[in-house]
Amino acid sequence: MKTIAFLYNVRHHYPDPKDLRNQLEADFDDPITNKHQIKHLRNCGYRVIPIEANEKAYYKLYRLKDEIDLVFNIAEGLHGLDRESHLPAILEMLQIPYTGGGPLTEGLILNKVRTKEILLLNHIPTPPYQLLKTESESVGIKLDFPLIVKPLAQGSSAGITNKSVVYHKKELRNQTKKIISIFKQPALVEPFLTGREFSIAMLGNPPMVLPIIESDHSILPKKYLPLDSLEVKWYFEEKTEGCDYLTCPAELNGKLKSKLKEMSLHIWEALDIQDWCRIDIRCDEKENPYVLEVNSPPGILPPEISSTSYFPLACRKIGIDYKEMLKSVVAAAWKRYHHK
Repeated sequence: MKTIAFLYNVRHHYPDPKDLRNQLEADFDDPITNKHQIKHLRNCGYRVIPIEANEKAYYKLYRLKDEIDLVFNIAEGLHGLDRESHLPAILEMLQIPYTGGGPLTEGLILNKVRTKEILLLNHIPTPPYQLLKTESESVGIKLDFPLIVKPLAQGSSAGITNKSVVYHKKELRNQTKKIISIFKQPALVEPFLTGREFSIAMLGNPPMVLPIIESDHSILPKKYLPLDSLEVKWYFEEKTEGCDYLTCPAELNGKLKSKLKEMSLHIWEALDIQDWCRIDIRCDEKENPYVLEVNSPPGILPPEISSTSYFPLACRKIGIDYKEMLKSVVAAAWKRYHHK
């Protein structure tokens, strides 16, 4: 029986689109979610050691390192722009095998601009952008309104609401000021794309591209802008259970489907991703796809909590239930460490 240490972060407040401060823990999971994740891992037949990824995690990992066969890492880290690299770096130092990318990969992926730089160097399309460190900065001539303003290094749609889409300079200044003051990081500004939006989950080494998910913005109530905002992902999707909003597999012509898969495989290689990830891609009005961001580790809400968690949803479409999904991630990481 393998001994699996489960590394996670705990959310204390459900994200509120009206309060950016309440979104600082959006990447984390609620205690009840962690409870079910641990239960599913145990149902896989593993001995599971839950370890909250707080400041005490290093001491627990150090003390138990000779007992742990593998760490199942869904930790996001606590502080700083490089927080997702903290736990992988500790695990590397302690020589404990773990799921997911290494510290460099995880640090780069969380930082949307660093991700973009690598994508552009590898000729992978991503929207033009500018990083604003103060609200008084102006955007360049390559960026036309409407624009979308995001935190530099957040996931789970934190900081992305209806108000993130801005149509003139005053709105841009106001939203930039909010992002910088609340999240303590620069604001990323991009054109607001209005084409089709896809989420692409990948699993294994080499990776298998799972059925592609499409968000159908056309069915959103008028109070929501057509994007996967915090309001949409955390409230509309969960309330409707995604029954109409999420299409999986997406209805794609052969050319676009091939392009999305090719892009995803290229991204995996360029960023040195391991075991699993999820990629968000949005098209312009001419159906040209652009990478918005990469999610590693991806969110994996268990079925008792949500039916719309993207990665498990894509797995279910090819007959991989939640338990088998966990076992597949563990097997992918195990093979990396034991078949070198």
